[in-house]
Amino acid sequence: MDPQEAEAAIRLPSDAAPPQPRRVCPGCDRPARVCLCHVIPRPPIPTATRVVVLHHPHESRHKLSTVPVLSRCLLNSTVLLHRKLRPGLSPLLDRFPPSIYLFPPSSSSSSSPSLTLSQLRASDLLRRAEHEGLVVIAFDATWKHAREMVSASEEYLSRFAVRVCLDFDYDESVDGGSIYDSELLLRKEPYGGCVSTMEAVARVLRVVETNGEEVEGRLIGVLKEMVRLQASFLKPAKPRNKLLKKGSRGQQQKKMEQEQSEQLQM
Repeated sequence: MDPQEAEAAIRLPSDAAPPQPRRVCPGCDRPARVCLCHVIPRPPIPTATRVVVLHHPHESRHKLSTVPVLSRCLLNSTVLLHRKLRPGLSPLLDRFPPSIYLFPPSSSSSSSPSLTLSQLRASDLLRRAEHEGLVVIAFDATWKHAREMVSASEEYLSRFAVRVCLDFDYDESVDGGSIYDSELLLRKEPYGGCVSTMEAVARVLRVVETNGEEVEGRLIGVLKEMVRLQASFLKPAKPRNKLLKKGSRGQQQKKMEQEQSEQLQM
């Protein structure tokens, strides 16, 4: 077969329909099959607290990122697409307002100590923020990248912000679950106590807003619906067999051969 014949052989039939682009909802900018317009608050929820999310460039392309949904739900929210906070990136932060930034503690980290939400409620930071309004800063990325982002930003943040973690038991020896655990793993967290960016912000707003329970409930409701819709297009995850090291695999093979030999001799 000459090159021209080979090329003709792999051409699609003339009547074959080209693949159709995925329909995207103009209201929430999500695929039409998982549109969230029916649960996203209209108008967005007003809050005295201003939320700033540092969104890693890689995470912005992830289909399960909660930040685009969060920004549509909250009126006073800003998303910064960058790897670190620095002077000149945000006019709001450059004014050094009373702020907290969210990130769990780590036994292997020497970064600044953190308050829990319960301790924040009892601190004088909220009273100092009554006139200017509190700013909540969140980092959205994979946990590896988020640690790098926090580490790179802490020199700047140390001028005006306090580190806060949720009232969860963080345990790096325990595997984390998915967003609202079910038989379908959507995104697995690195260890026990970690949650998505949207859930973390919702938990904080419950404490710092006067109608915090209502705000939290509405945000968590949107997140649950997002998970429900996404889960309907996934198959249950099958557990993978534990891989053995090369030496262990060889020893296991020898043991099996020995057992087979003993059975033949019986």
